[in-house]
Amino acid sequence: MTTPKLIAGRYRLDRRLGAGGMSTVYLAEDTVLERPVAVKLLAEHLADDDAFVRRFRREALAAARLQHPNIVQVFDSGKDPDSGRHFIVMEYVEGPSCAALLREHRRLDVDQAVRIVRDACHGLAYAHRHGVIHRDVKPGNLLIAEASGITKLADFGIAKAAEQTRITQVGSVLGTAAYLSPEQAHGEEAGPRSDIYSLGVCAYQFLTGQLPHQYGSLTELAVKQQQERVEPITHFRDDVPEALDRAIRVALEPEPTRRYANALEFAEAVVAGARGQDTAATQMLGAADDEAATQALPAGTAATRVQTRPVPPPPAAPAPARRPATRGRADAQRARRRRRLGNLAVLLAIALAAGIVAFAIVSSGSGDGVAQVDEQTIQDQIEGLRSLIEEHSR
Repeated sequence: MTTPKLIAGRYRLDRRLGAGGMSTVYLAEDTVLERPVAVKLLAEHLADDDAFVRRFRREALAAARLQHPNIVQVFDSGKDPDSGRHFIVMEYVEGPSCAALLREHRRLDVDQAVRIVRDACHGLAYAHRHGVIHRDVKPGNLLIAEASGITKLADFGIAKAAEQTRITQVGSVLGTAAYLSPEQAHGEEAGPRSDIYSLGVCAYQFLTGQLPHQYGSLTELAVKQQQERVEPITHFRDDVPEALDRAIRVALEPEPTRRYANALEFAEAVVAGARGQDTAATQMLGAADDEAATQALPAGTAATRVQTRPVPPPPAAPAPARRPATRGRADAQRARRRRRLGNLAVLLAIALAAGIVAFAIVSSGSGDGVAQVDEQTIQDQIEGLRSLIEEHSR
């Protein structure tokens, strides 16, 4: 079937802007309002899928209700009576997609990446408040308006419409697998935090030029998302503040509840991170990183760090026993406690030996010029070390 020149008697197609497995997008002119628009024509084989068409119409209506500066506006949708093609008419954004920017530059400047992520977060937050999940956030759906520099999210709704149709039943992957959240990769329902994860993948790629996980199949990707630690962005470039690195990796947590509660939190974190500042969420990740680093230190170094910190006063009453999050963490805590006690025991032994020698000097009363040592002072120091060991054994 040839592509029609006029859609719905109103939209005159000019040239193709892009194409995918489910649709082709054209630059067109709205002959009624005399303005440029983008017209998305759905693939011909989808016209026979009644379930898809019904979902598509419902989601297109939901997307049309979203009116926000960071979301591509949907103006119209329907079925062209002459060609039988289903279409969506959208705001035309004159400017490149982030996918095009990555192809041209491989990675983006820090300030530009932060602006893109911030704008996308604002668009997602608005959509989420209105009950609309994007489900397919990726660089190709992030458009940069050249005139204003504003980032706009495109393609709301079409991902939801394609769920559980014969497209997915034959094993095709909706969207680009690399940007799917772990829960989406496992076939679970996507939510606001799924979109946050996908945007986190985009942010990571903007700054490093590569994806958080390299994979050869969906199965391998799902395993790596759960088991492989995302390499810090600062390992790839030294002009990225550590706080910004942490802000992005919070969005990439495998467990949804450990990501930002909403997209505005993500926006706040990346903006603060660009200034070298942490938010509450990034501080949580930083604490986890510090704990992992402490476990990797040699025993003497870890013990030294503990000894140089002020010892807090003992609690008035024993604290309730905490259930460890995992057996590995409990074992690591016990190992660190044994190392601390071992080092403190060595100090106590040294103090005891010094006390014996000093006491012998005091008892002998020799006149060799050695200053006499107060026996009570030695005993006080030994008792102090005993108290320190008891404090750290709790």
